[in-house]
Amino acid sequence: MKKQILLAAAVVMSLTCFAQFPGGGMPPAGGGMPPMGGGFPGGGMPPMGGFGGFGGPQAPQTQAEYSEKIADVNYAGDDGQVYHMLDIYIPKETKDKYPVLVHIYGSAWGSNSSKGGADINTICAAALKAGYAVVTPNHRSIGDGKWPAQINDIKAVIRFIRANAAKYKFDTSFIAISGFSSGGHLSAVCALSNGVKVAELGNAKYDIEGSVGPYTNESSLVDAFCDWSGPTELLHMDCGNAMIFGGAGNTPEEQLIGAPKEGNEDKFLLLSASGYVDKDDVAGYIFHGDADFVVASCVSQYLYDEMQQAGVESYLVRVPEGSHGGGAMYTEENLKKMTDFLDAQRAKKAAKK
Repeated sequence: MKKQILLAAAVVMSLTCFAQFPGGGMPPAGGGMPPMGGGFPGGGMPPMGGFGGFGGPQAPQTQAEYSEKIADVNYAGDDGQVYHMLDIYIPKETKDKYPVLVHIYGSAWGSNSSKGGADINTICAAALKAGYAVVTPNHRSIGDGKWPAQINDIKAVIRFIRANAAKYKFDTSFIAISGFSSGGHLSAVCALSNGVKVAELGNAKYDIEGSVGPYTNESSLVDAFCDWSGPTELLHMDCGNAMIFGGAGNTPEEQLIGAPKEGNEDKFLLLSASGYVDKDDVAGYIFHGDADFVVASCVSQYLYDEMQQAGVESYLVRVPEGSHGGGAMYTEENLKKMTDFLDAQRAKKAAKK
C-alpha cells in the first residue's frame, strides 16, 4: 500500500513537471523523457523553469544579487555554438578577485542551453552572497554528442577560468564545482577525476580530459565539489522508489553512453562518480531528498559510502521530505552548509601553503 501511495505521488509530480511541454501536452509515449536533441529552442530539453528532466522545476532568477552579469561567453573558441557558452556572475561586494564556484544545471544531460536556469536564485544566490564568483556553463547534450563530450566540456570550463582569471577577477587559488541532478553527476565526476587524462577499465576507455577549447595547457583541477540530487551511480539507478525514464535499454544514461547497461558494466562504472574515487580525492558535500522519485537518494548514499571507505573527506545530507529540487532542499540551513563547506575547504588549502 505504501509503495502504491509513493508511486501515485511520483506520477503527480511528473505530471506537474510535464505540464509545460510545448503545446501543453505530455511527452511522447514510450518513455518518460522527450526526444533528446530536438523539439526545443537550441536543441535538447526545454529551459529550466518548466520541466527539466532530471533537472526538475527550477525557480526564475529573481532573488540572486550580483554587481555584474557577463552573459554568453564562449569558452571553447567556437563562437556560435550555444552549448559552449557560459554566464559569469560577480558578487555585489567589490573585491580585487573572487574565488569561483562553477554550477551546472540539471537536464538528464538532455539540454545544451539551460545555463540561465541553473538554480540562480537558490544555490548560485547563496554562493554570490558568500563572496564567490559564479560561473554557469552550458554543455553538449545527448543530442550533440555521446559521453565523454559532456565532461570534456566541463573540464574546458575550468581551464577557461584559469586562462581568463585576470580578465574576470577570478581567484584561481580556489575553484569549486557544483551541480543539480545531471549537473550534480558532472560536478562529482569532474572533481573525482582530477588528474585523470584517459580512464580505462576492462574494454572501456574514455578520454575524460578532452581537448575542447584553446586553453589545453591550463589545469582542469578543482578544489571541492557539491552534488545536489545527482544521478552519480549509473549502475545503481534502480535502487529505491525512483521512476524509470525511457524504459530498459533506453534510459537517459544509456542514451548518454550509446549502449545498454547489460553487458557494458565497465562503461557505466566509468560514467559513474565512484569509478574515480581514491584516497587522494578532494572533499565533497552531497545533498539529496529521500522523497526524490526522479533520482533515488540511495544513489547518493552509495557514493558517500564509497568516499568514506576510501578515506575521502565527504558529507551527506539526506532531507526526509526533500523531492527532486524544490524548497525543502534549498533551505537556508542547507545552503549555509554548502557555503560553510566551501569556505572551510578554502581555508584548508590556504593553510597548506
